[in-house]
Parts: sequence; structure tokens; C-alpha cells
Amino acid sequence: MRIGWLRAAVLGANDGIVSTASLILGVAAASASSAAIAAAGVAGLVAGAISMAAGEYVSVSSQADTEQADLALEERHLAANADAEAHELEDIYVARGLDRELARQVAAQLMTRDALGAHARDELGIVDMHRARPIVAALASAATFAAGAILPLLIAILVPDGALYPAVVLTSLACLTVLGALAARAGGAALLRGAARVTVWGAIAMALTYGAGALFGAVT
Repeated sequence: MRIGWLRAAVLGANDGIVSTASLILGVAAASASSAAIAAAGVAGLVAGAISMAAGEYVSVSSQADTEQADLALEERHLAANADAEAHELEDIYVARGLDRELARQVAAQLMTRDALGAHARDELGIVDMHRARPIVAALASAATFAAGAILPLLIAILVPDGALYPAVVLTSLACLTVLGALAARAGGAALLRGAARVTVWGAIAMALTYGAGALFGAVT
């Protein structure tokens, strides 16, 4: 559970850094004023955080609806034929390595105590601490995105125009490297590979957005 939240937080922060840094560089490359660059960064932070929250809310809500429908169906099955459902649990425990008699006893005791809970956990794989929580997921996505986006935004506001490009690029890539290594560690992957993957794609995104802004500025 902790690893899942850590990876989600790291990915949200990555998105915040890459999208906001790229937006700032693109707007700056179009010869925009400092005020316009800062405004674009703030707008990107707000829009990105809301978009992340909305997308996560919709996705996790769909998962929650599916879980609720599965639980309602299982409740109807229990009401219609509790014996068959007990045998179903018994077979699950036998498949996991218990002998038949012990599996029967375990199934009977669990059915007596909390039949729906036992089937939710062992048949459907739904555990209460891992249940889909749309509001929590939406708030967490928005917060982690904003936490990542605030770094390039502060650089854009505080650093003089002449140092804007290297400051945004270098600080953003450094943070992406650290976050990529954290994500790799949480997932049990190689740190160097995970850090390089995130950093390279972040650099590509910033370079392409800068190019688009420069092209637009040259045209206008």
C-alpha cells in the first residue's frame, strides 16, 4: 500500500515538473514578457492540478462502482444459496494449500462471522484498506502535481530573464532524476535506468515545447 502511494506521488510530481517547465520554456521562447511567463506558469499549475484531479476521480470512481456492483452481486448470491457460496470459499482455500477438512472449517467460521467480507476478500480480491476512494485519489493527484509544478514556477518568477532557460532546465532535470530514482526504487527496478528514463523524456518534452514556442515567436 505504501509503495503504491509513493509511486503515485512521484508520478504526479513528475507530471507537474515536466508540463509546467515545458510550458514556461515554450512561452519564454516566444519572446513573452516576464509577467506573461509567470501567468502561463500559474495557469498551467492550476489547470494541470485540476485536470489530474478530475481524471483520477473519474478513473477511481469507475473502479469504485465496479467494486460496489461486485459486492452487491455477491450479497445476492449469499442470500440465494449460502451453502454453495460456502463450498466456493472452501475450494478457494483448498487451492491455496489447505486440506479439505480444514478448508471446510475455515470457510464455515468465516461465513458465520462475516460472509460478505470473506467473499469480498478471498473471492473478489477486495480488501477494505485497498478500496477505491475517488476523493482521496483526486486530492492526492492534484497535490502531487502542484508540488512538482511549483518548482519551475518559482524559478520563472524569481530568476532574472537572462538565467531563466538554464535555471528552469537544470533544476527541473535534477528533480526529475531524483524522482525517477525514487520511483524505480519503489518498484524494485534499477535506479540508474529509472532515473535516466524520466530525465530523458522530460528533456525531450522541454526541448520540443521550447522549439514550438520559438517557432511561434519567429512567425509572429
